[in-house]
Amino acid sequence: MTLGPDPHAVAGGGPPPPGSTPAKKRRRRRSTRDKVLITGVVIVAVVLLMVGSVYGYLQYRLGQIKSEKCPTCSVVADGAPYNVLLVGSDSRAGDTGAAARSFGSASLVGGQRSDTIKILHVDPGAGTARLLSIPRDTYVAMSGMPAGTGLATDNKINTSFNDGPGPLIETIQNTFGIPINHFVIIDFDGVIDLVNSLGGINLDFTYPARDNDNGNNNSGLRITHAGCQTLNGNMALALARSRYYEYEVHPGVWYYDGSSDLGRIQRQDIIIQAVVDKAKSTLNPLTVNAFLGSIVHDITKDEAMSSSQLVSLAQQYHAFSGSQLQTYTLPTVGAYSSVAGDVEVVAQPAAQQVITQFLGQAPDQIVTPPLDAYGSAVTIPPTTAPSAPASSGGGSGPATTSTVPGTGSFNPKPC
Repeated sequence: MTLGPDPHAVAGGGPPPPGSTPAKKRRRRRSTRDKVLITGVVIVAVVLLMVGSVYGYLQYRLGQIKSEKCPTCSVVADGAPYNVLLVGSDSRAGDTGAAARSFGSASLVGGQRSDTIKILHVDPGAGTARLLSIPRDTYVAMSGMPAGTGLATDNKINTSFNDGPGPLIETIQNTFGIPINHFVIIDFDGVIDLVNSLGGINLDFTYPARDNDNGNNNSGLRITHAGCQTLNGNMALALARSRYYEYEVHPGVWYYDGSSDLGRIQRQDIIIQAVVDKAKSTLNPLTVNAFLGSIVHDITKDEAMSSSQLVSLAQQYHAFSGSQLQTYTLPTVGAYSSVAGDVEVVAQPAAQQVITQFLGQAPDQIVTPPLDAYGSAVTIPPTTAPSAPASSGGGSGPATTSTVPGTGSFNPKPC
């Protein structure tokens, strides 16, 4: 019997019918080395994509910060050290937020004053940062104030902020020889939102504390017990603004700091250190949005400080800790002026020495020297660049030792 063609045979090399088993093709198996290389390329590509997205997002968020021109700011070369004026503003015009509810009606506030004046010296090459505080009652000759306003004469330095940062910058540059390259202004709401966005800051109080001006708790500070505790935004602001700081050494026994603005400056520096430390330990891609979103609308900066510069600064200083921040306070002596009332008079030659250490070099030539209580110019001694670093690690310059008014174990510390 003759059999016909095999029904399962594939004619002309066509595809095998269903159910048949085709011949297996030989495939080159990837080596372990190839797999590692491919995985590495994928990981690098994803990381680059994420970094690009984060970088772009940060620029977008920081671009929401209000910017103003600064014709009085000094120009600085790329990569060179520069100085940023940091102003805490007490202007609450039109404010209906938490700060207005806690600290009085905006209608009672005329104009604006700089509640806090600090200068941040940034050295990108060395990766260091120093902070100099100028007492807001420092008696000076005004620069850049409109003539005929009654403010264009001798007064407390915080008055020069009445017309914005320009006159304050001019006054600082002309009085102390410190070039100001940028400025950042933050209002009361900004401080509250900044601290709240971090989930509060952690401070260790040796004693319970309060703000007590003849029975009036002006700032709202009320720390009921000692120990490490978390302060929300309102309490951090109350601590930062407290000028009549008292601490309870025994139940019902209260001691008064007595240094007013000088002690307040020290506590502000401690708050800044705590904010830096909390931001380092808290911020991640999931929380950075809330952090930036909470502060961008409470801050004003100069136009020359670009978003890309802020991002680069954050990248360079991401490992910077609060204890690395070197802090200084301009040396002054309390006095009384017939023009401005209670004032702080610049103490020379200590002030010139501190400014020189803060800048890392002698200050610029001044135009209007600081004033004594009688409105006469205070003699400025000659200065030379320091031969040694301004201060060693630990976060304190020569103006924040235990001999400075307002410092002591009664102040809190980061924990």
